[in-house]
Amino acid sequence: METETQPLKTPVSEKPFTWRFVAPLMWGSTLNPINSSILATALLGIATGLNVTLAEATTLVAAVYLASAVGQPTMGKLATHFGPRRVFVSGMSVVAVGGLVGWLAPNIAWLLVSRLLIGIGTSAGYPTAMTMIRQRVDTFQTGVPGNVLGSLSIAGQVTTALGLPLGGVLVGLFGWRAVFFINIPLALIGITGTLVWVPRDVIKPGQRRGSLLQALDPLGITLFAGSIIGLLVFLQNLKEPLWWLGAVVVVFLGAFIAWERQAKIPFVDIPMLSRNRPLQRTYLRNFLALTALYLALYGLSQWMEQSLALSATTVGLVLLPLTLVAIAITAIVSRRNLMRGPLLITGVCIIASGVTLIFVNSQTSIAVMVGLSIIMGLASGLGNIGNQLTLYQQSPSSEIGVAAGLLRASTNVGAIFSSSIIALAFGKAATDGGLHNIAYAFSVLGIIVFLMVAFDRAIPWKATR
Repeated sequence: METETQPLKTPVSEKPFTWRFVAPLMWGSTLNPINSSILATALLGIATGLNVTLAEATTLVAAVYLASAVGQPTMGKLATHFGPRRVFVSGMSVVAVGGLVGWLAPNIAWLLVSRLLIGIGTSAGYPTAMTMIRQRVDTFQTGVPGNVLGSLSIAGQVTTALGLPLGGVLVGLFGWRAVFFINIPLALIGITGTLVWVPRDVIKPGQRRGSLLQALDPLGITLFAGSIIGLLVFLQNLKEPLWWLGAVVVVFLGAFIAWERQAKIPFVDIPMLSRNRPLQRTYLRNFLALTALYLALYGLSQWMEQSLALSATTVGLVLLPLTLVAIAITAIVSRRNLMRGPLLITGVCIIASGVTLIFVNSQTSIAVMVGLSIIMGLASGLGNIGNQLTLYQQSPSSEIGVAAGLLRASTNVGAIFSSSIIALAFGKAATDGGLHNIAYAFSVLGIIVFLMVAFDRAIPWKATR
């Protein structure tokens, strides 16, 4: 698998975004979200089979979030040096290895290694896909490929939702080890499709600057990892916060920023990011919107099972419109490259969902919950594609990989933060009162998102480049 060193001449008649080119990128981008949810139904089997506590088994869920939060911007950086296609394939190779380790794991420690490998490997999918898409646009001068970006967003939404039922089927038919083994064929399919259909990387003269260590900025990556991991661990237990850990995070973050400002080839271009205030706001807005979405997915599902006494299957059906509506609205909006309008409506939908939840109780009908699922599906679809297009618009072409990775990192932080809010609100049981506390948080998040968009003049109505 050699990398071309000279620019390839592009046939005038060639279409830039054929299904053969897009399909492998979508496939690789799905591996991270599907592994974020597929393990949930296997936790009890893992605890029983390996003779560990359920709490110990649950650490396997957080492992992918932690690895992904650090891994996705790192993979974006690697793509700049080695080429996105090469990193994309290498990432899926790591996923296959992680799946094999998990399938054969004799104890919980090896399963943790497996999940970390899977988290690192799947982190390559989205940032490298965004890099390849941006390079394709620069080569063909096509303008914003909204439909392609929408396809990536849809792929992530579908597989996040399908992870739970897929995991249940695999565990029911083959046992818990199947949720690890499944990564092997998934990765091999993605590798084959990429090698056959995605053009080889074009490394421009001067792109590989300096030594490998300089290009990868290991100290910058280490300081960033310390900041993110410390933040995620801190956010996991806000009921009894570890203030000393918060101080450590501040120290790591300060050291990271100071180092990146003087690094010859920084992991994150801090001067560019500090000047790019619109991009900073996109990360914050994505974090807030995704925190609200995860509150809905996990908080509302817990409450429906406990307070409404619904089965897990029924809860899944109630929340199914969320996924279907998100997919449909993403497909519609992405074709038009719309940005400002969808983001404003995202805030409105989150506010509407929060206000409605304030009046929901254990006597509320399922029809109301289905209606809420539809509204939150609008917020999910519009927010995801709106922020993705905004990121594409606001990021320099040379930094798109790291920028896309940081966007996904903000999503992972939102997921962990939402779990802390849920723990604070519910305590030992998912009661009506706890749900109303979540509703207030939901409403505040929606108001902030709406105001951020309404007063941000840097967000155009449509993407233009």
